[in-house]
Amino acid sequence: MWELSNRLAEAVCKEHNLNTCRDWIFELSNLNHYNWCFWLVGLALTLEIPDEQWNRLVTLIGTAGQDELLDRVMAARQKDRTIGTQLLHRKPYARLLKSIEALPEHRPQLLREFVDNWYSELARKGKDEVWWYDYGDPVKNPLDRGSYFGRWCVEAAVAAKAFDIDDTLCLGHEHYPGDLLRPNGPSTHISRVTPKPGFFKILFGD
Repeated sequence: MWELSNRLAEAVCKEHNLNTCRDWIFELSNLNHYNWCFWLVGLALTLEIPDEQWNRLVTLIGTAGQDELLDRVMAARQKDRTIGTQLLHRKPYARLLKSIEALPEHRPQLLREFVDNWYSELARKGKDEVWWYDYGDPVKNPLDRGSYFGRWCVEAAVAAKAFDIDDTLCLGHEHYPGDLLRPNGPSTHISRVTPKPGFFKILFGD
């Protein structure tokens, strides 16, 4: 769909003699785009997609050498990737970069600290807020409106895989998708017990 969007945008721009025809900012300096690219890379690496699909994704993300963290993660599969020297979004990603640079025995705890702080440190105001941030908020976007998106820290799971970090301390965390690394199960998440219906629900129904 990203490739299709590029083709359509190019055609519309050409037809109307415009430099750009869409609002999505295709730059890693934009947190929404960076977050989206990181998730796609994370899913691609944890799910081990075929080379053809991986190469298409690398082409879409574009120029290497822009962000040290994302470049290092992608270099786990793209060995010749140029590694950037700056971190574009220090909150929350400085914690993740610290975890992969640490001594092996310190990495599990630092990875857990990143997961613990990931959602709160993604908070932004106004146009800088990631578009999905409030989906599922009980006040702004309650679940009965069907707007819940999920708050999965794919970045942590792919770092655990790419840098061989023991993720045991993260298992069961509400934001950590540990099952991506364990496709054959069992689930790493705590089973939720469905509450038994009360007396009046049994008596009167829904």
